[in-house]
Order: sequence, then structure tokens, then C-alpha cells
Amino acid sequence: MIDPEKADLLGNKSRLVMTRPLGIIIGPGEGLGRALAAKFAAQGFDLALVSRSEKNCAHAIEAIEENSGTARFFSADVTQPQTVESAVADIYQEMGEIRLLIYNVRGRFDSCMPLDMTYEALEKTYQEEVVGAFAAAKAVLPNMIEKRQGSIFFSSATAALRGSARFPLYAIGKFGLRALSQSLAKAYAADGIHIAHFRLDCNLDVPIMKELFGSDYDPTNFADPDSVAQTYWLTFQQPKSAWSNEIEVRPYTEEWTY
Repeated sequence: MIDPEKADLLGNKSRLVMTRPLGIIIGPGEGLGRALAAKFAAQGFDLALVSRSEKNCAHAIEAIEENSGTARFFSADVTQPQTVESAVADIYQEMGEIRLLIYNVRGRFDSCMPLDMTYEALEKTYQEEVVGAFAAAKAVLPNMIEKRQGSIFFSSATAALRGSARFPLYAIGKFGLRALSQSLAKAYAADGIHIAHFRLDCNLDVPIMKELFGSDYDPTNFADPDSVAQTYWLTFQQPKSAWSNEIEVRPYTEEWTY
């Protein structure tokens, strides 16, 4: 049990020390998560990283520290929304007010025909893509609304706009995430909250792609995670009179239909 007086002193110290803006990245993996952490740390942010294990945050923590930011790990499982709410509450208490939330979680990209989907897989996809995202947004929105400022960004994919015969689970999850993002944006933009859905119509240039593509690997066919993170940062800087709520990102070589 923490002594209340010590807890109060710790809280006061935290508020004094944490003078930089604070962001949360839920799903800070070695690809886009690391790039987002590096970009926002370089621009003056401290970051709270939320994942099931600290090991998943190692690359992001290193990137933040290399850019003179403070990185803290908080444990949560997005399929258990109460753990997300608890982690955000701890972040408020230990690090201060949250200026930015990035939900960067991606469910499994499993291939199957629609009739081969299991109820279990469908429920898990919904928990990861929609319920977890809602839990995170629900945890930060009241304070953001009170302060009349804040940004909530959802990492997504073109699957949010079109169904798939081969990857129905992924499409269903991303459809739901996009609907959540639009609903929140329509409800709370007038309160000063910038909510955006980032549709990544591309493969990211991460180490595993070199292994998967082998001799066919060509970096011009992939999106550089650091360049994608730059797009998030530019969106964050948008003035209220010209907000984007739907962002699509792809390399110049990508063939696209949406």
C-alpha cells in the first residue's frame, strides 16, 4: 500500500516533471509503432506505451529515449477493455494529462472463406479492432472534452472500405473500427477533439517483409514507417478550421482502387 502523503508527493512531482505533452500509443510494435514513438518523441512528446508485455515495446522505448523523450510501459490486453481503462487511469495518475492517443492495434491477418469463420475468431477480431479501440477512446475523451483539446488517431487499412472473400475477419474488424472513428469524430469534433482514421493502403517496409519477399523485395513497393509516422505528425498539426478525419496513405508505386 502506498502512503497517501507519498503518493501525493509523487503526483506533484510527476506534474512538475512532465512538462512535455503526453501521448499514448497502444500497440507500439517494431514497425509503425516504433516510428510513431520516434517521431512524436522527436517533436517534444513523452510517451506511454500500452501492450500486453514490455518486450513488445522494446524498439519503441529505444526510439523514444534516442529522441530525448520519456517512455513508460503500461500493461493491458485490448481484448479485455477493463485493463485498457485501468492502464489509462494509471497513465493519468503517474504521467499527467493525455494530449494524444494512437490506437495502433492490428488483428490477425488470417485467410479463410466467410463460412469458415469461427465465432471465437470473429469475437476476438471485434474485441481487438473495435472494443479495445472504444475502451481507449472512452478512457481519454472525458478529460479531453473538459480541456477542449486532444487528438485520437486510429491505425487502419483499406479493408475498412471493402469486404474480402479471403480475409473477411480482417475486413469486418476494420469496417467496425472506421465506423467507430467516424461516430466519435461526428460526436466530439465540436468539443475540440480531432479524431482521424488512417487507412494504410500498403505494406510497411519492416524487416519481416524482406524475409517474405526474398529476391522480389523492392523497397519502392513499400511504405517507409518513418514516412507514415510523418503523415500522422502532419495530421496532428492541422488547424481546427481544416481537420482531416479520413487519411489514406500509400507509396507512389501502389496500384489502388479506393
